[in-house]
Amino acid sequence: MNWHEDSIDTGADNEATVDDLYDAEPVVVTPLPKRGNDVYYLGDTGRLPLDARRALCQLLIGPSIDQLRHAKLWPALIRSEAAIRSALSDLFLELVLDRDSGVAFTRQADTEDVDAPVLLRTSPLTFIDSVLLLYLRQQLAEADARGNRAVVADAEMAEALAIYEKNLSTDRAGFNRRVAAAVQKMKDTHILTRLAGQEDRHEVSPALKLLFSAEDVSALSTVYRQLRDTPAAEA
Repeated sequence: MNWHEDSIDTGADNEATVDDLYDAEPVVVTPLPKRGNDVYYLGDTGRLPLDARRALCQLLIGPSIDQLRHAKLWPALIRSEAAIRSALSDLFLELVLDRDSGVAFTRQADTEDVDAPVLLRTSPLTFIDSVLLLYLRQQLAEADARGNRAVVADAEMAEALAIYEKNLSTDRAGFNRRVAAAVQKMKDTHILTRLAGQEDRHEVSPALKLLFSAEDVSALSTVYRQLRDTPAAEA
């Protein structure tokens, strides 16, 4: 396009020399981050590879990573264990990992006198919840000794808990409701996972072995044997 000479402003105030151009402040242009192997969105400053990030997310969502149920996440967790531990430590969380059992989960770090925020949700256990957990832990130990995964049926759990009915001040219907609520709580927290195609049979999570040691089981068993003969109010 040709411009008429009269349309060009040649005022002295608007004249710029070559020297003026060199003296001008440089314009800083921030380039957009290139999408590389470890950059997945604008502003991504994370250091973990994608599969490790997914493993970290599963740990935070909870309740655990299981080697069999999470076949892709488990290798990623093992490969990036140190980095994932570090990321969890920034949140005052600890990684509990058992390679032999093939299970990992997070727990709140014991910060002693440091006032740290609590990120993990906790749920109080009733008396019948505790008894059920003990029963499931025992089933896990027995199955582990045989080299099997622990599987329990609804009827088996109800029968195991029935001996504690007299410990609670409630009628049969009320007791059955409490048992059903305890079993449902174990399902909601994935301590129990329903077997495919079997509505009344569930696998016990290996994570329970890390929550209750053999010494814990022995001590609790003694307490609950005594409770079977002594009426107790629900905790």
